[in-house]
Amino acid sequence: MKIIFLGSGNLATRLSLEMHRKGMQIGQVYSHTPENAQQLAALLGCPWTTDPETVDTDADLYVFSLKDTVLADVIARVRPNEGLWVHTAGSMPMDVFNGHTANYGVLYPMQTFSKTREVDFNVIPFFLEANTSENAGKLQHLAEKLSGNIHFLSSDKRKSLHLAAVFACNFTNHIYALAVKLLEEQDIPADVLLPLIDETAAKIHTMPPRVAQTGPAIRYDENGIPEAKIQSGEYRSGQIRELRSVLNEFSRRIQERYEYSDRESSDVYMKTPKNRTFTFAMTESNLKAYMDNWHYTGYTVPERTSGTILILICCLLYTSPSPRDVE
Repeated sequence: MKIIFLGSGNLATRLSLEMHRKGMQIGQVYSHTPENAQQLAALLGCPWTTDPETVDTDADLYVFSLKDTVLADVIARVRPNEGLWVHTAGSMPMDVFNGHTANYGVLYPMQTFSKTREVDFNVIPFFLEANTSENAGKLQHLAEKLSGNIHFLSSDKRKSLHLAAVFACNFTNHIYALAVKLLEEQDIPADVLLPLIDETAAKIHTMPPRVAQTGPAIRYDENGIPEAKIQSGEYRSGQIRELRSVLNEFSRRIQERYEYSDRESSDVYMKTPKNRTFTFAMTESNLKAYMDNWHYTGYTVPERTSGTILILICCLLYTSPSPRDVE
């Protein structure tokens, strides 16, 4: 099978190199940037071009791994042929090929790629789509040589999948960048975050994100960047106000998301200092947290008596008849 790659970015580089490693013949590389085309072609041992109209027409498979904004234009400039044309985009419909070739589909590996970082293709989920059953069989046969995690998915569902991936990966990485910037402002090494990041990601393998959520927002703790600290120069970057707005928005969304969490039989319903109703399991740790930080009707309860008052309130809530019982 002769394969031609149109594109030389992160995904195109890693996918073409993996195909090459698995013994597949990469016959040509196209890129609008000569340096990128030449560099990838050298790794693959094949010719390259910067003109879509000079792409060979004798290949079995054409992999379009390009930016969404240029995909349709490049497709229109490639000469018609009998090969199977596929793109690797999560957000683009399969029908972008319609009218340009008789055989087409989608080969979407859902993973984050960087040119210089190897990834394990065996575990990457591949999402396939094809315009005929025959082409679907060809794509499946190819994908199974790359990964053991193969799925067929329509364009509409793949678009939702891609959006979920953007939140889970791209936006999350941007948050990492904001966190690193915040540490740099205080001359704190960024690698202290790595164990926390690793554990946060590891949790999702064994529990739903909703259950794994922790932090000050879900506890309704104060977790802001005071204006006074910005004015005093404690934070040097002009981006701190932007970080504060992001922090406030995320905290608000977390609080709204978990305001009415699972109400188990041991849940206690209370009002926070922000007058938002929420629930928490009546465990020793939760009670202790509120003994130390309890505010009731605007007055600060002394630490020595807060535990007694809170326990009395809990008992009252549990023993008081509900409106339904009264009726």
